[in-house]
Amino acid sequence: MKYRELLIQLVIRDIKVKYKNSVLGMLWSLLHPTLIMIIMTIVFSQLFKFNIDNFPVYLLSGNIIFNFFSLASSSAMNSIMANASLMGKVYIPKYIFPISKICFEFVNMLISMIALILVIFITKVPIDETVFLSFIPLAYIFIFSLGIGLLLSSVAVFFRDTIHLYSVLLTAWMYLTPLFYPIDIIPEKYILLIYLNPLYYFVECFRSTVLYMEVPSIELNLVCIGYSLTSLVLGLLIFYRKQDKFILYV
Repeated sequence: MKYRELLIQLVIRDIKVKYKNSVLGMLWSLLHPTLIMIIMTIVFSQLFKFNIDNFPVYLLSGNIIFNFFSLASSSAMNSIMANASLMGKVYIPKYIFPISKICFEFVNMLISMIALILVIFITKVPIDETVFLSFIPLAYIFIFSLGIGLLLSSVAVFFRDTIHLYSVLLTAWMYLTPLFYPIDIIPEKYILLIYLNPLYYFVECFRSTVLYMEVPSIELNLVCIGYSLTSLVLGLLIFYRKQDKFILYV
């Protein structure tokens, strides 16, 4: 990749900015999902009595996937506007900015995977060699998030309200994804909403490898591949059609 060094430098810059003046620094990538998991485990497994085996791992594995998508797509959405001054000074391929945000959040997600591994061992959840297949759903969600990020970064330049609307959409999206509840509690008349949710399949694919000790089925892989490639192609098409006009609106 011609601009690989620039991409790496942008990711490093984001890491430095995020953890600047923080005492614990990148440890927060471990602590944050762990603390959230503890709180939500108490709330949903004790107070609401959701009967889910290995609930801490169930919860954390879902949150890792959803949080990556949420943070990656949101930061990518703002990336063009945030780097407007840089675009006006020197030629840089505009796609570098949303990609760098996705990569930055992916690094954070990989660090948070350490928390998942620790929870698996602490709670004595049995694992086998299928855990090494977890890179497959991680690749799927990376590609899907990249496509959505490219699309949102294009739209947000021309329609700034997208930023506020998307934050509301993410909240609804979170509740439509079985992160902290079992899918069997959903009434039959609403189950279609779950099945139309791409993140449901990415989360299930990831849980198959780290929790259920199952190789993700061919059908599940095909659905994930379909959503990922559709997102990427759509994002690229819209981004490349609109990118020449960015400088006029940022």
